[in-house]
Amino acid sequence: MRRQQGMRLDDRYVPYLQMAGLYHLARLNDRWFRLDEALVNAFVERWRPETHTFHMPFGECTITLQDVAYQLGLPVDGRYVSGCLSEFQIYIQGGRPAWMWFQELLGVTPPPNQVQKYAVNCSWFQETFGECPEGADDETVRRYARAYIMMLLGTQLFTDKSVNRIHIRWLPYVAWLEEMGYETFSWLLASSEKGPRVQMWRLRIDRLQDREFIWMPYSSPDELQVVHPEALEPRHMALWRSVTSLIYFAVIEWHQIDRVLPQFGGVQPRPHPALNIDFLMSKDDRGSDRWFPYHLQKWHLH
Repeated sequence: MRRQQGMRLDDRYVPYLQMAGLYHLARLNDRWFRLDEALVNAFVERWRPETHTFHMPFGECTITLQDVAYQLGLPVDGRYVSGCLSEFQIYIQGGRPAWMWFQELLGVTPPPNQVQKYAVNCSWFQETFGECPEGADDETVRRYARAYIMMLLGTQLFTDKSVNRIHIRWLPYVAWLEEMGYETFSWLLASSEKGPRVQMWRLRIDRLQDREFIWMPYSSPDELQVVHPEALEPRHMALWRSVTSLIYFAVIEWHQIDRVLPQFGGVQPRPHPALNIDFLMSKDDRGSDRWFPYHLQKWHLH
């Protein structure tokens, strides 16, 4: 998010962000808020990758699709975010070579010293698209809005491990979002200061009692008033309770809300054994020329 602050949210981008279903997320990003890194770190220590849940003294809890919808205003029941990380033009009908697509959508090609494989340095991206010129024509505004969306996806939702590059995997999505609009895709997330404050939070969590934990933070009318209205439609809400796979290119995670039923007002029975998909969690950019909807077809069909 600190990277994203280098690109100002211009009012002229708003129609395109609304069209893409990302305006609520962009508004959150446009207002700086403090992150308690020590608290986040203490929770990360309680995260169990085999169950995708936080193991608390009184049971398990996790980040759910409801959190994604309520806090970020993102749809959770669209097409999965997948495809190919590199030579995607081979698989996309009418696809141009990747850097030709970059030129067409953004109006410029990055210099070679600003490119690492299929990623562009954030610093160049911010210097080039940081502020849309006054009096810019519609096509120029559209290009800057596309760049803003790419930065939003590449740094706030799906950060590269290097934290300083924008992958051009987002070019097809920028084009498709313009064409097909809101709710086209399902945006799912994954996301650590050591010291005395971490130790303080560890101790407080260790002493936390079930009755002190707010299982259903969105149940009050005051909270619902500020939720993105699209998220409250029944067709979205039904999916919050689904046990299913969450797909992001080569990475698959498991939405195991059957282990955290108190977060939805239910009583927790003894959970089923964890589904072991560690081999999917270890995926990286190797084999990035594969078309993952085919290579991981079983999970996409599921």
